Amino acid sequence: MLLTINNMNVRYGKTTALNITTPIRIEAGDRIGVIGSNGAGKTTLIKSLLGITHYTGSVESTIAPTDMAVHMQFNEYTNSMAVKHIMEAILQTKIRKNEKLKELIAYFEFEPCLNKKYKTLSGGQKQRFTIILVMMQDAPLTFYDEVTSGLDFETRQKLVEKLVSWYANKENGLCVVSHYYEELEQLTNKLLILDQGKVVDFGDKDELFKKYCGRALIVIENNEKNQQLVAAYKMLSAPGHLIALACETQEVETEITEKLIKNNVNYKRSNNDIEMTFINAKSKAASGGKDHEEK
Repeated sequence: MLLTINNMNVRYGKTTALNITTPIRIEAGDRIGVIGSNGAGKTTLIKSLLGITHYTGSVESTIAPTDMAVHMQFNEYTNSMAVKHIMEAILQTKIRKNEKLKELIAYFEFEPCLNKKYKTLSGGQKQRFTIILVMMQDAPLTFYDEVTSGLDFETRQKLVEKLVSWYANKENGLCVVSHYYEELEQLTNKLLILDQGKVVDFGDKDELFKKYCGRALIVIENNEKNQQLVAAYKMLSAPGHLIALACETQEVETEITEKLIKNNVNYKRSNNDIEMTFINAKSKAASGGKDHEEK
């Protein structure tokens, strides 16, 4: 066990930014996706665990905040020297003498950037620079806060693939905050769902999908024709332009898909959709569903 949040309350004036009352346990090797709308308390949680933001409550931890690593959403460095000198100054080591640092630089294809000034780097290069600094700490618990924010799709995808590969089969715990659901699909195995500072649910992402969406779901375009076609089936909460259908059994799924195919309706079938898990967990909580239960 790396840490357990038994309870945590953060207030900014009269506003409660975060209020966790049910234990949240982070184990070695956990890959936790932290999701929630703006103002849900995601960054506040990270800053609290790092000791940056004051909180009341109880957190048991086998590691000190100073031994945790963090990649925050915004980072700025001096432009008075080449980034290789910034890197060496921060890490207090010489690149040519540090095999692990050389490995990371090569792994993230950062060699061509070493002699550049920070302000001349592209968004993706700046992210890779900061990630190298974070990963050099080899911390037992690392927080990534919107690690690919502002990057184009191809650059985001390459960066996420690098992170997945680097941490494969390692015991380092990760907490990843991202509003890109496809990234969380690749990087995480657990979800912590926050809404307005409260925990909606926490647990294995596949189990949470089953809990809120069922065995599988089918998604189609939301239009009048499709609404009439599937009116007899159980509908889940979904973005306004989509209709999401719960498939509790194989028989129901077969019946729905046969009808859609017969009527020439395109559909997507899923059994691990984080966005739909999040939407339906929030919907259930808003309608009076139970708070998160320990898995």
